[in-house]
Amino acid sequence: MRVFLLLASLLLSTVLSANPFASKPDFLPVEQAFRVSHERLPDGQLLVDVQIQPGYYLYQKRLKFDGLTPAQYPVLPPALNHHDAFFGDSAIYREQLELRIPAEARGTLRLGWQGCADAGLCYPPQTTVIALGEATASTSSGASSAAPAAQAPDQALATGLLDGSLAWSLLAFFGLGLLLAFTPCSLPMLPILAGLVLGNGASARRGWLLAGSYVLSMALVYAALGVLAASLGASLQAWLQQPWLLGALAALFVLLALPMFGAFELQLPAALRERLDRAGRGTQGGNLCGAALLGALSGLLLGPCMTAPLAGALLYIAQSGDVLQGGLVLFSLGLGMGVPLLLLVTLGNRFLPQPGAWMDRVKGVFGFVFLAMALYLLRNLLPPALVLGLAGSWLLALAWNMWLALRECPALRVLPMLAGLWGGLMLIGAAAGGGDVWQPLRPFTGGVPGASAQPAAERFTTVTSPAELQRALDTAKASGRWVMLDYSAEWCVSCKVMEQQVFNRSDVQASLAGVQLIRLDVTADSADSRALLQRYQVPGPPTLLWLGPDGEERRARRITGEIDAPALLEHWALTRSQG
Repeated sequence: MRVFLLLASLLLSTVLSANPFASKPDFLPVEQAFRVSHERLPDGQLLVDVQIQPGYYLYQKRLKFDGLTPAQYPVLPPALNHHDAFFGDSAIYREQLELRIPAEARGTLRLGWQGCADAGLCYPPQTTVIALGEATASTSSGASSAAPAAQAPDQALATGLLDGSLAWSLLAFFGLGLLLAFTPCSLPMLPILAGLVLGNGASARRGWLLAGSYVLSMALVYAALGVLAASLGASLQAWLQQPWLLGALAALFVLLALPMFGAFELQLPAALRERLDRAGRGTQGGNLCGAALLGALSGLLLGPCMTAPLAGALLYIAQSGDVLQGGLVLFSLGLGMGVPLLLLVTLGNRFLPQPGAWMDRVKGVFGFVFLAMALYLLRNLLPPALVLGLAGSWLLALAWNMWLALRECPALRVLPMLAGLWGGLMLIGAAAGGGDVWQPLRPFTGGVPGASAQPAAERFTTVTSPAELQRALDTAKASGRWVMLDYSAEWCVSCKVMEQQVFNRSDVQASLAGVQLIRLDVTADSADSRALLQRYQVPGPPTLLWLGPDGEERRARRITGEIDAPALLEHWALTRSQG
């Protein structure tokens, strides 16, 4: 599924940049706005010349000279003072920038730079690769030498947003939302909407209104969270993953589940309820305000999920400063994610029988779903054995209710029997200290196929500041080793899943045996965490970066979001083969 989404992201980002309906662009392509060339001077120095078109400028602080020692950095000419809405007060260059690289510099220079237009557009950061130590003069265009052979999905989507029209961008991100609706990140939201509509016996028309209110509210919250995340960095992700918030959301799901089992009727105060009854007399089904509230709740749950489309939109907002367009494309992404839910519930509702006793069974089913969602939220806050025990108890209760509901269909009673058997095994495994839902009897096997005797955390060098990161990178580069950077945080649920199910596997560890593994811990909302994220322009964890023996990132091979072990092994093999 992840490979499919990555391919779809790349495909739609290509469509973004090749939009046949886009109006004629008002801005020059980056390779025309900034022309980079270099030549060897008679004294051996390398002259790097950047021709800047009128109406465009380069940021002095965005210049990077990877591959040179600090002593070899060129002397920067005086810059102009400038104030803009992107980076505030800055030093910039206009018309031309000349840099002289010392003759003794050898190896490869990766000149990093970023420019903007006075009319209000900032281009993504660029990199021009220059081979040093050549005996003859050579010239290169900034874009042709700077652009990699391929872009990572998030980078490609950000570039597509810069190059494409707003209408085409909205359409493309709507399509990406349709794809994301079927991922594990958003699929658990389906029972919430289905329980809201089906569980209240809503008519087809009322179902459309309820589902539409749900989806619209979810999309608005999703857009707002995306804009805030781009502005605040990892702090918003950290806030959304705080134990107290997850606990409160889990308690809300339990509260929503209890009325489904007939424990009590969840009602508003009598005076307010009478007013609402008078205003909504003649309607059938759930309440529109309740649907909107659940939609907002869904948006909060989906907000921390890092995906390539989300990362691309956040990268675009952070680089361009265009919060309005960034928010609109995220709103379109949220609408796309909600459409399959809306269609499934409203169209499926037409084929259901008339309201009756079966609705009580439906409510019971969704009561179990709400309890499952509560357990899902708490799975990384509770001890694994307790989670396994609660999951086993939940499955046993579900099996018993299924047994009673299927008494008129004896042939189908094998299903609750199997569910009850597995639930019992989970309870036994939890009592023995196990924590794996799919292998509940693991404690009795004496080992786990594929698991490593060495915990994954011991194989990583954990850094929490830019200085620690630089020391680790210098050590790896001196030894000529590949580097994998793992952005992680204590509040990152997907990071913990990958720790247990990916990095703890013996085959993954064997494949990465020669790789320097560096974990960037961005748990704290601090200046160091923000600097670590800004170093490689990472929206948030989990994100994996590959740095070659030359110390440079293979940007096209970046992994954003959760990935499983087979996909990681395949990804690493391809990265290594491409150098």
